[in-house]
Amino acid sequence: MSRSLAETAAAAFLRACELDVAVRKPGNVSAASPGHGMVAAQFVAAARAAAGLLCEPGARVGRRIERAGQASWQAAGCNTNLGILLLCAPIAVAAEAPGALADGAALQAAIEACLARLDRDDAAGAFAAIAHANPGGLGDAPEQDVHAAPTVGLRAAMALAAGRDSIARQYADGFAAVIAAANELAPVDWGDAEAAQAAVQRVYLGFLGSIPDSHIVRKHGAALAHSVMSAAQAWRGVEWPGRDPRFAAWDESLKAGGLNPGTSADLTVAALFAAGLLAPDAAAWHGT
Repeated sequence: MSRSLAETAAAAFLRACELDVAVRKPGNVSAASPGHGMVAAQFVAAARAAAGLLCEPGARVGRRIERAGQASWQAAGCNTNLGILLLCAPIAVAAEAPGALADGAALQAAIEACLARLDRDDAAGAFAAIAHANPGGLGDAPEQDVHAAPTVGLRAAMALAAGRDSIARQYADGFAAVIAAANELAPVDWGDAEAAQAAVQRVYLGFLGSIPDSHIVRKHGAALAHSVMSAAQAWRGVEWPGRDPRFAAWDESLKAGGLNPGTSADLTVAALFAAGLLAPDAAAWHGT
């Protein structure tokens, strides 16, 4: 990746993270609604600290995750973006491949090639970041526990957790769900703030309504996660979710119950990052 492309990728990542918290997403932290002991400014600070390290030209996936995770923690004082970094690092590496940004299919093929190259050094970097963030049960496993040295590559380690974690599943599935969501975002007019907001909400609801959120499952159990998933499905087909006052009420009720669909938000950021990399008009993507 050239320096100019790395800077473009870092800007796309930062924009994705800013959009994530600029938009109300039920249960998740946003500028309109802090929650879970965190505020939107912490997420933006972490993204700014991480962007250059995540998009460091030529760096391996594990190195990007570990270094960006350290910088994020120092900036925010807590774990705001581990899942985001685990998802976005392979995308950033894939973007370096010639022709990778031609379209969604080319980017997914480059991601698949990146995943195939992941080794134990990549796993060690990711394990270190997960262990440091200590995100509520993630990483504690009978095989390839993150508190021990990995004996397999990062993709193989993630495959072991794919049945219980949606981020790990992306490594196993070649980021198919992320790229599908990025393709859905392709026609969005990013210069139209309300249209951009609605698009982010629809992608978030798509992830939240398709599978029980891994973060909720780990923290509160499968039954509550299924309940939130069912509630998200009721918003399918709604073009402008944010216009309905019930959307904000649902957001506040989830926060009051301590329910944070953090994995769905992480997947949304990854889709936004991919969409930003693929956007033919960088100025429009950045809303300028």
